[in-house]
Amino acid sequence: MSHPLKGGSMSYPDSDSASVIQMDTQKVWLITGTSSGFGEVLVQTVLARGDRVIATARSLGKIQHFLQSEHSENVRLLELDVVAGVEALEGIITKAVAFWGRIDVLVNNAGHGAKGILEEAGSAQMRLQYEANVFGTLDVPTTVLPYMRAQCSGTIVMICSRSTWKPELPGVGLYASSKAALRCLSETLAVEVAPFSIRVLIAEPAAFRTNTMFANMPFYTANQFTDYDVLRGQSQEWYERMHQSVTGDPKKAMRVLTDVVKGEGAAEGRPWPLYLALGDVAVHGITDKCQTMLNVVEEWRDVSTALDMDPSA
Repeated sequence: MSHPLKGGSMSYPDSDSASVIQMDTQKVWLITGTSSGFGEVLVQTVLARGDRVIATARSLGKIQHFLQSEHSENVRLLELDVVAGVEALEGIITKAVAFWGRIDVLVNNAGHGAKGILEEAGSAQMRLQYEANVFGTLDVPTTVLPYMRAQCSGTIVMICSRSTWKPELPGVGLYASSKAALRCLSETLAVEVAPFSIRVLIAEPAAFRTNTMFANMPFYTANQFTDYDVLRGQSQEWYERMHQSVTGDPKKAMRVLTDVVKGEGAAEGRPWPLYLALGDVAVHGITDKCQTMLNVVEEWRDVSTALDMDPSA
């Protein structure tokens, strides 16, 4: 992709300037998937802080209510489907930049939360999941990055998931594996864009009381094997129970995320984290997985090491 704003050689600020959370002036946020869940809450949170928001969704009819808010002068709406392909997204991002001349923060929130037994769902359902949560989610920043590189600043927020740290639950493999892939590519992306003073934040929320993952995404049952009847039933029942019992407050989570991006409140003066666990369950899940891996590595250290070629070979 050619540079959209200027050509020729460029000099880049010291990448250390992105290592500490900075207080900043009014920012322009582009947020995907704002018709519900975290996206909808985040739009309201950011507007309340005095920033500007380009709210996007697959259907503009579902986000018209933002125009009736008390901060409507700071919001613009765009139709955006992350799986539309790079060419279509380039046109949409051009329109987005035209609103206020820049994009300071991109929040990749849009995604799909498929659930199903892996053998029953198969690679066809896995590909659909990855199309939205990995490939489409990567297409959005690749169309925004030329503008961020031109302004030598920007923040990209990837909404990942605590489930990537604890996927040992029947039915969650489709979703968790896609979010794990997103986390890994985001870690590489963070290194690649750092020379341009662009930061990446990998947000890893646990379950919060939104209307997305647990309520709106049906369990895949189109290819049932009787051997999985009991396991499938237990998994479906677990998701239904979780939907009723989740206590995470999405407003609190999005306030924390906004704090980190803006360097305000609880985040003021703290170093840039790259990872942001959201919720007690996320903190416990990540801690448990890291401890499990450390225990295994230590227990099997004598087997796992000393596998280099012999000097005489």
